[in-house]
Amino acid sequence: MPSHARPRPSRVPRGLLRAGLVISAAGAALSGGAAAASAAAPVPAGTTPQRHAVSEEGVVGQSIAHAMTDSTGRGLAPVKNLKLDPMSQTGVDPLDNGVGTQVADFKSVSTKQVTDPVTKGGTLRTLPVTGTAMRLLPG
Repeated sequence: MPSHARPRPSRVPRGLLRAGLVISAAGAALSGGAAAASAAAPVPAGTTPQRHAVSEEGVVGQSIAHAMTDSTGRGLAPVKNLKLDPMSQTGVDPLDNGVGTQVADFKSVSTKQVTDPVTKGGTLRTLPVTGTAMRLLPG
């Protein structure tokens, strides 16, 4: 194959590009409810609206910030509670396996320590490493 026809390798790994696409799509989906959530409450008839000491831009900014955190929390809650292995606790779960070894009189080491949290129906919220990170996110 001539050198000009050879495909050029990308400088950015393909997995990183896919992860960026997923994150940006999730952000767009989560912020879609921000416009509806930031609508102001109607003023009752015969009354005048109260003036705030804060400028209108500040009120709008606070409304948008509240709507973003609210919609993010509502969007992330189902993801944080989603069961990672749909076949967990069944007889056909491919992750429910283990390999172990023991050298001399040392404590045995097994892969079950890694796969058990997932095969027992674990979610992002209940896993050992991601659980602490999920507590920081709203929802």
